[in-house]
Amino acid sequence: MKLTNKLDHLEIKLYASIIMDKKEALKIVQENGSELSNLPDHFKKDKQIVLEAVKQYGLALYHADRSLRKDKEVVLEAIKGNGGALEVADKSLKKDKLFILEAVKKNPYDSPALRDADKSLRKDKEVVLAAVKRYGLALQYADKSLKKDKEVVLAAVKNMGLALYDADKSLRKDKEVVLAAVKDEGMALHDADKSFRKDKEVVLEAVKENGDVLEIADKSLKKDKEVVLAAVKENCDSIKYADDNLKKDPDILKGINESLMNDPDVQAMLNKKK
Repeated sequence: MKLTNKLDHLEIKLYASIIMDKKEALKIVQENGSELSNLPDHFKKDKQIVLEAVKQYGLALYHADRSLRKDKEVVLEAIKGNGGALEVADKSLKKDKLFILEAVKKNPYDSPALRDADKSLRKDKEVVLAAVKRYGLALQYADKSLKKDKEVVLAAVKNMGLALYDADKSLRKDKEVVLAAVKDEGMALHDADKSFRKDKEVVLEAVKENGDVLEIADKSLKKDKEVVLAAVKENCDSIKYADDNLKKDPDILKGINESLMNDPDVQAMLNKKK
């Protein structure tokens, strides 16, 4: 059984303060980086131990000695595991453009380092572009001026369509931007200017990605056979949003059947019956 499974936090603290050597401390943090918090202070100042801890658990940086929160190698390793680790990094690193550029390229998709970068760098187009190309929703942390920048917003929505929510209103009216967003995530149509709900080209791309978008399409497009067919092929349940006149259309019913036959759960059920 692993050492960290045998000892509770209090036991680790007591044991560490009395007889634990560096080799044992390394073993503990390699198994569970968060246990760095329970180690004596001299281990929290040890770069090798802290590096191993943040490799296993990025937020272990919170428990590292302040001297190591200034260390680029340690902080970058922590950010690889969790971009939120930048929050406790030294201010000097948060203002360092080259460091932040590297950080936003390496942090996980769901924890953008841009959030905790210095305000001046959230206005820097090069930094923000790198961030949104890695994780589109990082757009929410960009300066307002860059939420109006088409190049930045396009990069963000191509990476993650729902980033359209944080784009400036002017770009939510831009067809090129909206098309890029709905191709990645059909439901981004929710955040686009309402005029696009009548735009067949936009709605068609949206329902191809997510058939349920048909629900918010203009009534005229719920009567459009091409749009409805694309929606039911993606999700047969979206037929409930179609105009009644199309619900019994032979081609639409065929599309629903194709959608069902391509459903992994339906295929698994049919294979069981064979």
